Amino acid sequence: MISDLCKKAFPKSLWLFHTNCGACNGCDIEVIDVLTPYYDVERFGMKLVGSPRHADALVVSGSVTRQVAPALRRVLEATPNPKVVIAVGACAVGGNIWFDTYNVLGGVDKVIPVNMYIPGCPPRPEAIIYGAALALGIVPKKVAAQHEEHLPPGFDLAAYLESREGEAVVSG
Repeated sequence: MISDLCKKAFPKSLWLFHTNCGACNGCDIEVIDVLTPYYDVERFGMKLVGSPRHADALVVSGSVTRQVAPALRRVLEATPNPKVVIAVGACAVGGNIWFDTYNVLGGVDKVIPVNMYIPGCPPRPEAIIYGAALALGIVPKKVAAQHEEHLPPGFDLAAYLESREGEAVVSG
């Protein structure tokens, strides 16, 4: 769906505006690395711009803090339609290790709608290029979504939950 939108809306190029919402700068370094001549993302028509008013896509890194959430919404509103939001890094995707702290709201999708997720801590430049090219419809999707339970071998979750059913939950 997103690739169809991008093919129609951005047939030749995608201008990117990069914003940091409270990241450690690991993802920012990788995004900047993508723009260097070594990776040369401009060959795909992607270019970093200095204003959201000139951008087709927002590249967001970092967990969204309470302080930056209103500014992120204003950046989204300043970006002309049609627009694409790309969350880069584990923090932007879901909040990473700060997902439940007092000052972090979570990933970018808690504040603005996200069209493309590029996970990793930090994601490799190749992953960022692939995600952006996938959003543009330049490359076909190679993997399907997989949902796995992350439980140790031999662990019976249903039996465990049943055995803990009568216990009181203490919070605080």
